[in-house]
Amino acid sequence: MLVALGLGMVATFMFLIITKRATPVVALILVPVAFGLFAGAGLDISDMIKDGIKDLAPTAAMLFFAIIFFGIMIDVGLFDPIVRFVVRMVRNDPARLVVGTAVLAGVVSLDGDGSTTFIITTAALLPLYLKLGVSPVVLTVVAGLANG
Repeated sequence: MLVALGLGMVATFMFLIITKRATPVVALILVPVAFGLFAGAGLDISDMIKDGIKDLAPTAAMLFFAIIFFGIMIDVGLFDPIVRFVVRMVRNDPARLVVGTAVLAGVVSLDGDGSTTFIITTAALLPLYLKLGVSPVVLTVVAGLANG
């Protein structure tokens, strides 16, 4: 029963977002609360919300500061040498572009922050993907696979 409620909650959330009947923040708050009440949580739902926020707050803060930190590292040019090397090796060959994407994403993902990997890889290689007519979905898939 809980699995069906979980799938229904995800489907409801996606429906509200895709049809633009609710903003993501509103949907992320109201849909789980409504399904929790429907599942019978009752007044205990406020304690569950507090516990969830308490558990997620440190991770959210760490991710926030990691994005800021690596954003600064990008601005000062820490990753520029590897990006220049990969772009130089790619030239105008789509096969090399895909391999270069994997190499760049693999090197950048060594820092352990997945969001930084996508920021750097996309910023550096998306113009090449568009220029060569390669689908940007390939960029996303290859970077995701290299990121682990």
